[in-house]
Amino acid sequence: MKVAVIGASGQLGNDIVHAFQSNGDEVFPVSHSEIELSDLDSISNGLKKLEPQFIVNTAAMHHVENCEREPQKAFAVNGIGAKNLALVARDMGSILMHVSTDYVFDGGKRSPYEESDAPRPLNVYGNTKLSGEYFVRSITPKHFVLRVSAIYGKNPCRAKGGLNFVELMLKLAKERDELRVVDSEVVSPTSTVEIARQIVVLSRSDKYGLYHATAEGSCSWYAFAREIFSLTNTKVNLQIAKPGEFPAKVTRPEYSVLENHELKSNGLNVFKPWQEGLTEYLSSRTSN
Repeated sequence: MKVAVIGASGQLGNDIVHAFQSNGDEVFPVSHSEIELSDLDSISNGLKKLEPQFIVNTAAMHHVENCEREPQKAFAVNGIGAKNLALVARDMGSILMHVSTDYVFDGGKRSPYEESDAPRPLNVYGNTKLSGEYFVRSITPKHFVLRVSAIYGKNPCRAKGGLNFVELMLKLAKERDELRVVDSEVVSPTSTVEIARQIVVLSRSDKYGLYHATAEGSCSWYAFAREIFSLTNTKVNLQIAKPGEFPAKVTRPEYSVLENHELKSNGLNVFKPWQEGLTEYLSSRTSN
């Protein structure tokens, strides 16, 4: 299969490229320098030269604070960009895999969100990503919209200063005697390797639609940090941050756990418990 991966140099895109290559597919990594998502002609010209059968879009403006400061720019990339991709994919007869986010929910449910739950974003980022979902779902019938959560991978994430949560915790543990991490936000930490693996599985299916795609189970950021230090035998005084100790500049959902209901109902779910994904990530980290 001929696969184009948009945002191929990013944290998730990099592992998607490798996953499809390992599967024997012909992969075209596409970077921001090659196409501009907010420009329909740029997307059309760039993709039609490649003639991909399957398009994966991981590109987004996903720095939450920057989205809040520049909502028009965020919508141009996350909303109109998805719309443009859907139009081009439909015209080419290609399948579009569009990656979205758990931030389409407000966290008020306090039990895992299923695909049928009504979204209610709390910030500009969540709203623009939701608009992208709606564009994709309404424009091209051959689509997968994949909501992911709390991702981490080996390739640096520019929007987060090059360090994912795992690497940040291990770095800070070397620099400080005590670390304080919030216990109030609950997520499903998911490695990019696992998401890439799931995307390859979905690419062989015609069960188009909206999917939640996260590791099994959930934890707070504090519990995630505790597991990181336990698995790496890192000695550090880890404490729960006091309420309001790290005030957020932008409102985020305190609970954004997703249930992979549709993957499971279609017999397509390949995710493992988040602890196993973390163990796999740490093992690959030390072997390189």
